[in-house]
Amino acid sequence: MSSLLENKVCIITGAAQGIGHQIAKQFAADGAIVYACDRQEFTTDNERIHPVVMDITDAASVKAAFMQIFKTEGRIDCLVNNAGIVYNRKIGMILREETERMFLVNVIAVLELIQLCSRLMARNGGGNIVNIASVTAVLGSPGQVAYSATKGAIISMTKSAAKELASQGIRVNAVAPGIVKTERFKELYESDGDKIDARIGRIALGRLGTPEDIAHACAFLASDRANYISGQILGVDGCASI
Repeated sequence: MSSLLENKVCIITGAAQGIGHQIAKQFAADGAIVYACDRQEFTTDNERIHPVVMDITDAASVKAAFMQIFKTEGRIDCLVNNAGIVYNRKIGMILREETERMFLVNVIAVLELIQLCSRLMARNGGGNIVNIASVTAVLGSPGQVAYSATKGAIISMTKSAAKELASQGIRVNAVAPGIVKTERFKELYESDGDKIDARIGRIALGRLGTPEDIAHACAFLASDRANYISGQILGVDGCASI
C-alpha cells in the first residue's frame, strides 16, 4: 500500500461505479480512509472504503452524512466532487427539464457540498477539494452544449473557491478528463461511433483515457505533494486540448 494519502479522511461522490469507483479504490490503495458516497447502495470488500448512501441533491441527506463522518473521524481532509449526470442532446433537442437536472446535480449540488465541507475542514485548519470538470468545457462538443455549460461552471467555481478558501488553508483544484473508457463511453459510442472515432483520432497520445488515469491525477492533487497547487484545472486528456 502506498503512503501518498496515508490516513487522510476522504469523501468521494458518485463512487458506486465508473471513474468514482476507481478513485475510491486508488485513494484506499494510497492509504486513505475513504467514504464512498452514492445514491445507490453498493458493497465492497476493501476495509478502507466505507460505502455511504447519499443523494447529493438532498441537502438534508448530505448534511447528515457529512456530520456523521466528521463525528466519527474528527476531521475531513479531502472532498472529491465526482458525481454528475449527462444528457447528450443537440441544441434543438435538449429539454428544459434535462438542462435543469444537469445544473442541479453538476453545479448547484457541488457548490453546496463545497459550502458544507469547507466549514468542516476549516475547523481543523484546512483540507483540499478536487472537482471533476471535463475537456468539453475547454474545447466544446457538438451535442453537449448544456453539459459543457455545467462543466464550464465547475471550472469557474474551482478558480473562485480556491481564492476565497485559501486563507482557511483549503486548496481547490479540478481534473478535466478527456474521453474515458467507462460504461458511459460505451453508451455514447453506440449512439454516435463515427463522431467518437474522430475525437479519438485527435488525441495526441493515441489512446482513450482510463479511470485509472483520472484516479491517479486526483490522488496527486489530494496529497501533500500538491500543497502549493490551488485554483488549477488539470487536463487529463492525452494532449487533446492543446
